[in-house]
Amino acid sequence: MKHHNYYLYIMANRSRTIYVGVTNNIERRVREHKEKRVPGFTAKYNVGRLVFYQRFPDINEAIRAEKKIKAWRREKKIALIEAENPYWKDLAADWN
Repeated sequence: MKHHNYYLYIMANRSRTIYVGVTNNIERRVREHKEKRVPGFTAKYNVGRLVFYQRFPDINEAIRAEKKIKAWRREKKIALIEAENPYWKDLAADWN
């Protein structure tokens, strides 16, 4: 049985506009956002900085976490990011 990884991720821009998503390939998905290959919100608002991510072994868990976080108030999302990444550094800056 093949083991998969799924990721809840949060992207942001310099002015801290936030986008929450789920993927099964974090490196590919972040690159798509950075290169604006994903039409819509992230391209429109130049959201290309990975500021938080969490791995899940089950897609349903990842989707539940995404829905839960999307329902949170902005302040709670910011607290989640800053607990792990207080300076909002791009966690994917060194990825190829």
